Amino acid sequence: MYIQGVYLRKCRQKKNGREYSYWQLVETYRTERGPRQRVVANLGELDGPGRSGIKQLATDNHAHVHQPSLLGDELPPQWVEIDASRVKAERVKQFGGVWLGLQVIERLRLFEFMDKVMPSGKEDIPWPVMASVLVLSRLLDPSSELRIAQHLFERTALSELLGIPTDKVNDDRLYRALDALLPHKEALEKHLKQQLGELFHIDYDVLLYDVTSTYFEGQALSNEQAKRGYSRDHRGDCKQVCIALIVSKCGMPFAYELFDGNRHDSTTVKEIILNIEQKFGAADRVWVMDRGMTSEDNIEFLKTRGQHYILGTPKSTLRHYEQQLLEGNWDVVHEGLEVKLCPTPDGQETFILCRSANRHEKEKAMHDRFATRLEAGLEKIALSCTMRRQNVLTIAQRVGRLKQQFSRAARLFDVKITELEGRAQLSWTMPKTQSEWATLSEGCYILRSNITTWSADELWTAYIQLTQAEAAFRIHKSDLSIRPVWHQKTERVQAHILVCFLAFVLWKTLEQMCVQSGLGSSSRIVLDELSQIHTVDVVMSTKTGVKIRRRCVSEPTKHQSILLQRLGLHLPKHLKTADM
Repeated sequence: MYIQGVYLRKCRQKKNGREYSYWQLVETYRTERGPRQRVVANLGELDGPGRSGIKQLATDNHAHVHQPSLLGDELPPQWVEIDASRVKAERVKQFGGVWLGLQVIERLRLFEFMDKVMPSGKEDIPWPVMASVLVLSRLLDPSSELRIAQHLFERTALSELLGIPTDKVNDDRLYRALDALLPHKEALEKHLKQQLGELFHIDYDVLLYDVTSTYFEGQALSNEQAKRGYSRDHRGDCKQVCIALIVSKCGMPFAYELFDGNRHDSTTVKEIILNIEQKFGAADRVWVMDRGMTSEDNIEFLKTRGQHYILGTPKSTLRHYEQQLLEGNWDVVHEGLEVKLCPTPDGQETFILCRSANRHEKEKAMHDRFATRLEAGLEKIALSCTMRRQNVLTIAQRVGRLKQQFSRAARLFDVKITELEGRAQLSWTMPKTQSEWATLSEGCYILRSNITTWSADELWTAYIQLTQAEAAFRIHKSDLSIRPVWHQKTERVQAHILVCFLAFVLWKTLEQMCVQSGLGSSSRIVLDELSQIHTVDVVMSTKTGVKIRRRCVSEPTKHQSILLQRLGLHLPKHLKTADM
């Protein structure tokens, strides 16, 4: 399924011997010949009015860095004589990524919230600060707690930004930070829902629900939820847990739950809805789910709870609407996609027939390919029957395995196995009715809803947003490396998933900041680009023999400056060090 999107492209151009740097905002869109791209806008440095607007946006919405006393932007000039031949640079550290992550954390008021729910005790480092180290590390360079403590933390400027001595960060303290964070999962979800709703005017009247799995390395004997089940990661040899994620229609995370690794998707629906009602109260919500969640029992449950739904439906249901597929009066949603509403006789539900040209071409090519391979396999089995005596049961088993291998085309063939003079004989036909139905139904699918006041376009658009949940899983698994899970204890695994969830919230918050700033949904590009900004200690020997050390922030490139201007963020020039 291909969805339109907008992203950033870095560009350079030489004119009159001078190089100009700018960004292009590029939109991908769908055509009959496949996806294409077009430039929406060229983004360069902001003019005066643009800078004023961004400054106002920053004043209204952006919070300050967690430890503003560490920034040294307002220091008065200090004049000394130095030995230019002995100036050197030391201790280069990654700065831009962690600094940007802290801006997002502050905007979500996470420090303020965690300070309230995680009060200080006898610990050397406050738990909210250690929890932020875990979340930022997961966002920027996903790794184990041991690697964070031994390698990653000292390479970043987090020590200065958060005021943590490097030697205070060890794997034991990080593990205990996981334990301290987990009990506040529900409170965090409620806080984030409120903050995200206020910041980006997000409503949660339409909720997208989907389930994925993540697998373990090791036996996970101490985790009662670790079970073998259907693996979306194609790791059926490993134990796993199932993650149920709920997002808004724009893809903003709402809540999540963990289930045993052998739970079927459809068995989670009731529990999820009851949990959401318990956390956020009962409301007239619209639930959007794929066909794996669909069952008559779940549908009846949704109705009794007063919930609306838009559900994917098994393709076998199309058989009941063969006549409607043959008739006209389709509504065009966009080029290559048509939909048709089919209300039930009692008017309580509506089935939405959908017909996609791209999907038709794909399914036709698959059917043709599998049919060709299946028929070649049948010919091979038939040839073996003529060459030597074959048992009927053996031939039936071979045919069964062949049809299972090419199941997409199996229904197109009517295979018969007979016995003549003690020899198995194989024959097959391709019934015209099956072939015609396959041709008619290629590219078609059907949805089901109890919303009777929306148009076909609105129902389809709401359902297609389910790809936002699928995209969330891709980000979790690729960019945030939620898999494999190395923790073995139940609570540690749950805390690991919570940290990944919070890192995803930062990711989506940055994405919304990019959208508001006219940068498209390009959080990964922005994060990667600004992560190239570093700090460096500049050491200077003065005429009097005293050494001066200044921790400076590298000057942003033109491309980085444009992004910072658009986001309304002001990069500090240098940080204070202990000897300043």
